[in-house]
Amino acid sequence: MRTPYLALCALLLTIGLSVGCDRQEHPAPTVAKQVVVTTLYPLYEFARQLAGDRMEVQLLLPPGVEPHHFEPTPDDLARIHRAALFVYIGPFLEPWAERVIAGVDRQKVRVVAAAEKVKLLPAPSHGGHDHDHDHHAGAAASDPHVWLDFVADQTMVTTLLDALVAADPAGAEQYRQRAGELKRQLAELDQRYRNGLANCDSRVLLHGGHAAFGYLANRYHLTYQSAAGVTAELEATPQRLAQLVQQVRQHKVQAVFMEQLDSPRVADTLARETGATVRRLHGAHNVGKDERQRGVTFIGLMEENLTQLQAGLGCRN
Repeated sequence: MRTPYLALCALLLTIGLSVGCDRQEHPAPTVAKQVVVTTLYPLYEFARQLAGDRMEVQLLLPPGVEPHHFEPTPDDLARIHRAALFVYIGPFLEPWAERVIAGVDRQKVRVVAAAEKVKLLPAPSHGGHDHDHDHHAGAAASDPHVWLDFVADQTMVTTLLDALVAADPAGAEQYRQRAGELKRQLAELDQRYRNGLANCDSRVLLHGGHAAFGYLANRYHLTYQSAAGVTAELEATPQRLAQLVQQVRQHKVQAVFMEQLDSPRVADTLARETGATVRRLHGAHNVGKDERQRGVTFIGLMEENLTQLQAGLGCRN
């Protein structure tokens, strides 16, 4: 009488083991993460820090490409149309984005103009320069480089936070915690700049490139002089170069700054004419392939900029 009972137990045990093995061989399918497509490196950095592992954040710009020259490829357009969120600064920097947005399904793709709540500065005006962007007239009136104002960055982080929460309400608490931490880091960066640039021999930030650092100069009470207008497509005229040489001599400027994605030609020319040194600033529109591989961060790049500014302006902490 015990044999059938033992056989039944063995059968149940075999079934149980086979079910267990089947579970190991066929794991539950993973749910694909929502994708966030960003146009600029700072937006990529901010969105990536807020999203954590809940969303996949992608940077549209290839390594080292200047955004003023960028035009999306068909593959880029497909990525935007498949995304849950498309994040850009605004039409004053990415005029091509308006054409793309007009064709996306707004029920599927949430479009986020990160700087929509930021007060924009007017584009600088130099004698002999026409600042109209070749692609969008809005750039003639506004300076698009808002991410170089770390107080404005905190406003953009809030805009990103609202968009992420709307797209993924289940992750709201995590997004809010990360946004709070990121804004704290940006506030501390702002304070380091305030302290680090408070006591300097010179307050003239002379830049041999396109006018990318107007927000930074405005925030920390520096006089900003650039060789060209707000887009990298514009070049300095001989008249403007003569004005900058005069500025260097008049204000006894010791350093001429250049941007990492710009040609050093203008800065080198000014340095030869005046005896000033050339120092490099990072505009953070984008980063190069080597920088991505090294894992640079926006805040880290801005820390390096502060070191360069302090050295070039003769600042004392």
